[in-house]
Amino acid sequence: MKKVQIKLVTIEDIRNFVNILAKYNIDLDLNQGRYIVDARSLMGIFSLDLLKPVDFVVNSEDENIVNSVLGDIKEWIV
Repeated sequence: MKKVQIKLVTIEDIRNFVNILAKYNIDLDLNQGRYIVDARSLMGIFSLDLLKPVDFVVNSEDENIVNSVLGDIKEWIV
């Protein structure tokens, strides 16, 4: 498991973020306070307060997959 903070600013950012993550078949979550949503869910992402960074969690023990996911979303990592 790996956790990083991300910042999604525009609707275009959110759409691109979800499209990139769609290719992975692992658990990817966004956490903010007590809320946890699927990182591939547009509705879930819009339920969060996007004015602040949110925690992005990759739930995989495979370091290659974790590094691949984080490399794909590096532009949003804070």
